Amino acid sequence: MSYRVLHIATAKDLKGRDQRIYRFLEILPGALSWGTILAAVFFSWFKPVWMAVFIITFDVYWLIKTAYLMAHLRANWKKMRHNLKMDWQKKLENFRTEHIWQMILIPFYKEDMKIVEDTLEKILESAWPKEKIIVVLAMEARAGESAGKIARCLEEKYAFRFGKFLTTVHPAGLSGEISGKGSNIAWAAKKVKEEIIDTLKIPYENILVSAFDVDTQVYPQYFSCLAYHFLTADYPFRSSFQPVPLYNNNIWEAPALSRVVATSGSFWQMMQQERPERLVSFSSHSLSFKALLEAGYWQKNMVSEDSRIFWNLFFHYNGDYRIVPLSYPVSLDANVGENFWQTIKNIYKQQRRWTWGVENLPYLIFNCFKDKKISWRKKTRMILTQLEGYWSLPTNPLLIFFLGWLPIFLGGHKFNTTLLSYNLPLVTRALMIIAMSGLVVSAIISTSLLPPKPKHFGKRKYIAVVAQWLIIPVTIIFFGAIPGLDAQTRLLFGRYMGFWVTPKKR
Repeated sequence: MSYRVLHIATAKDLKGRDQRIYRFLEILPGALSWGTILAAVFFSWFKPVWMAVFIITFDVYWLIKTAYLMAHLRANWKKMRHNLKMDWQKKLENFRTEHIWQMILIPFYKEDMKIVEDTLEKILESAWPKEKIIVVLAMEARAGESAGKIARCLEEKYAFRFGKFLTTVHPAGLSGEISGKGSNIAWAAKKVKEEIIDTLKIPYENILVSAFDVDTQVYPQYFSCLAYHFLTADYPFRSSFQPVPLYNNNIWEAPALSRVVATSGSFWQMMQQERPERLVSFSSHSLSFKALLEAGYWQKNMVSEDSRIFWNLFFHYNGDYRIVPLSYPVSLDANVGENFWQTIKNIYKQQRRWTWGVENLPYLIFNCFKDKKISWRKKTRMILTQLEGYWSLPTNPLLIFFLGWLPIFLGGHKFNTTLLSYNLPLVTRALMIIAMSGLVVSAIISTSLLPPKPKHFGKRKYIAVVAQWLIIPVTIIFFGAIPGLDAQTRLLFGRYMGFWVTPKKR
């Protein structure tokens, strides 16, 4: 497939019939979600008995699905704890590793110097030989001179401690770009290729690229674990490698709301690690430089570059590309603002940006029809999997916690005198109580993944960390369903989003 088709971002990048088809596909996810919500309201009034039966059936389905996902969560939790204890350096002794370089891209905007320093210090503490590490500090020119001063200080302090250290400056306002992580790290990858990789004549297949966020902190054997999975993968140059993001850097200082939302995101990624056929690269991820180069780097004209690079590679190789789950974590910052209300705003904006990943759905469907080399069975499975995920994100929580009560309010006197009307809230409540028992599992797992508690927090902090899961019905609606519906509605009306940089505060 042509580079032009592979790197489209919106319908505006196409012309004629293709543009009309792509625009229809952009409307599709929002239309499905709103159609589901409006249908629930309509049938609660027009056919309340039908709707009540549907709600009870749906609640049973949700209960079964919750148990299924909890089983995956527990399985990955056990696997991740095992992998954290594993001596990955020792496992590498049976392999040649001296040829492998680890290249780490760290996009830098206006963050405090300490945040970037902490990231660099964790890389230094890792078990991988430092002479085989290339660190790229990818700075944005629009961040101004204060950011430039921080970048120069960091380079002076750390450059000699790694095999290679490069600071790149991504110019502002380049044609065809959206200011954000994708355009920045794509620029940085090109620069490091020109100034280091090609100069040293390092074979592209010998380089593993890790695209991190500025606050990504690695655990001691992350790069060793990554190298092992790369060396043992069936198709190492047609695979991306996905760690589990844990938002532990400031988790003890973050408010309960932020902790629940952040940990819920980690849990979802852990569940997906057990279902690799559904897994797409997210946030911090790794892949071979050879594959990255062949795909044309990350897209510079869109927001969700982390997941789009997977789809770029998937279609570049005509479906012969996959995600290898590492079941090994990296640590990032939980979302914290200057005060409680700013934290709420920041969490909402971050969740809306993440759920803007729905822009990948029209891209997937459009390219499935364009690519004739992928089997229809595989294309159908990929489309239905992603479509169900984006449809359920905004609709399921609303159906479960809100719309399920509508038949009682809209069904009228005739329905409200039936036995079904009397039993609907009782059955729904009982099913929800059973389903919510999964929060006990969530509390146990989340507590086990916490870093050591700072000394200035008392033992009562553990009570708050466990009790925080009681607010999950609130977070799943206001920081899951609503921002998801917001993102899909914007796409439906062609109000394309730009990249919002999450402020980092510790």
